[in-house]
Amino acid sequence: MEIEDGGTLLKSKEKIFHTFSDFMLRIAKFDELVEVGSRLLVGFQQGLEYLRRQPIEKNSELVERIIRDNESTRLSSYIEAGCRNAHDSIHTMSKSKVVVDELACLLKEAEAVVQSINCSLAQVGELNVNNNANPLETCHDEAEASSIDPLEHEITDIAVMMAVVYSMVKSDYTMQEKIVSSLNLTSPSGELESYSSMWSLRPYIDDEIMHKAWKLIAICDTKKGQKKGEKYWKIYEFRKVKKMMIL
Repeated sequence: MEIEDGGTLLKSKEKIFHTFSDFMLRIAKFDELVEVGSRLLVGFQQGLEYLRRQPIEKNSELVERIIRDNESTRLSSYIEAGCRNAHDSIHTMSKSKVVVDELACLLKEAEAVVQSINCSLAQVGELNVNNNANPLETCHDEAEASSIDPLEHEITDIAVMMAVVYSMVKSDYTMQEKIVSSLNLTSPSGELESYSSMWSLRPYIDDEIMHKAWKLIAICDTKKGQKKGEKYWKIYEFRKVKKMMIL
């Protein structure tokens, strides 16, 4: 990244901070979609578990006595049907399909957000971002190869952070896409549990890096009298602690 000295360098810093702020707001939008998707996935899992629930075990003397004392045609039919109401089962299956459709729509929206994030990244200086290379190492190698003004080094570090964050979000989106494409009414319970955990834990997202990114935004916002960055900085601080407790 070539940046002229003097006033142009300061203007470049101001521009990249503005782009970085816009970039992170798009990241926040993606995070919101992830939370909505997580709730939908849990709802889908609960719906299938309802359909798969075991019938009442009638070998228990207490259960048998309760059934006998309250016996009716309706209760007998319900037990014979495996303790499933046909209408409820159809409704649950229909609702499960709607949930999958909603997840698919959510993915399209997330894809648009990822594309907008990529556009913000491109504005920083034609960074070559791909999943087969570590942009952090690439950019730092280039930075160390020449003598860089401290201000230019700061600008380069922001560009590097944007590249790393984009790479993580792209991988996170790809994982979500694969999960949604594999969902169906025959998905095993254990598999659905794993999907929900992966979606919630977001293994491709390094919360430490995200925390640093939002902390930088919070510092910039403080200078401008704003608090948007502080809000998300605290969210990732909480996520980091929560993930450590789970793992």
